[in-house]
Amino acid sequence: MRFIDEFRDSGLAKRVVREIERIAEGRRFRIMEICGGHTHTIYRYGLHDVLPANIELVHGPGCPVCVLPMGKVDDAIAIAKHDGVILATFGDMMRVPGSKGSLIDAQADGADVRMVYSPLDALKLAHQNPDRKVVFFAIGFETTAPSTAVTLMRAKQLGIRNFFVFCNHVLVVPAIKALLDSPETRLDGFIGPGHVTTVIGSKAWEFVPKDYGKGIVISGFEPLDMLQAIYMLVRQLVEGKPRVDVQYTRAVRPDGNMKAKEVMARVFDLRDTFEWRGLGWIEKSALKLKPEFAEFDAELHFELPRRQVADPKVCQCGEVLRGAILPWECKVFGTACTPEHPIGACMVSSEGACAAVYQYGRYSRKVRELLRHL
Repeated sequence: MRFIDEFRDSGLAKRVVREIERIAEGRRFRIMEICGGHTHTIYRYGLHDVLPANIELVHGPGCPVCVLPMGKVDDAIAIAKHDGVILATFGDMMRVPGSKGSLIDAQADGADVRMVYSPLDALKLAHQNPDRKVVFFAIGFETTAPSTAVTLMRAKQLGIRNFFVFCNHVLVVPAIKALLDSPETRLDGFIGPGHVTTVIGSKAWEFVPKDYGKGIVISGFEPLDMLQAIYMLVRQLVEGKPRVDVQYTRAVRPDGNMKAKEVMARVFDLRDTFEWRGLGWIEKSALKLKPEFAEFDAELHFELPRRQVADPKVCQCGEVLRGAILPWECKVFGTACTPEHPIGACMVSSEGACAAVYQYGRYSRKVRELLRHL
């Protein structure tokens, strides 16, 4: 499939669904799509409705905004409130609630918080405002970490002294290992994240079948990508041969993007441990700046609250992120918690599962039937 119309061919999609129904007949499969982008594809194009009832899809911790705990938002707000600071971050991050409001609330209270599209935009702000301290609130998985690394290398090369990074980049593989080690996890296999795997390579997922006996298929993001990946996964599970398969062959290679991994290794070290929303503390699951880049490290330059803050009791975002419940099973989904007034991060981000179901899934047959009984 090379052209956009091929990825959305309804006739071909129906044939793939029939094949899934045929090979899955008589069996039940519980599959987690790790990436939030996949969740949006599922609901935007109604894949949730056309798949047979014995294929259950659950959502994983593949939303970088969603997995950051509230305490990290509080830390960013504390930085933004320092005199002479410009805090720059991505748009989704600005609306995520901390314990006492979001970055947008801090902006309304007078903090200089700005939305950027890349860390290089933040570095440009530092160059344009030499009398201010510009802090980039860096988030994301292995997909965005290389761009932060390149920006830090550029800042060092140019000798820019008023640029800092509050580094909150996290790694997907340790999170999935933590999920698989949890006794509450009941999964047959995974749809693996396409964008992350373009960086880390498909070999990084070999532990899934080897150590846990589960299947995984790395998928692209178009509707037929997803359906083909589900077919490939169900087929390997029916055959009893769990393995790493790559559907997204137009982008993913076994060893990934060697240049991206090289720049990450030059700039970042692994943190000993890091807190994830819904998953708790996970060892070696996040990045920090190497000592060679300490001059740019916001955590060394600013005094931070560093508090552990629990999610609001009514919010079940953490349970959604680890696949324990589906978004519409949350007590406040679509009522007290909406994209306009989010209680949890999963309702904020463009990759959040709750946002996907609210925006698209509430119109699907299955979700409408469930919501009638709430």
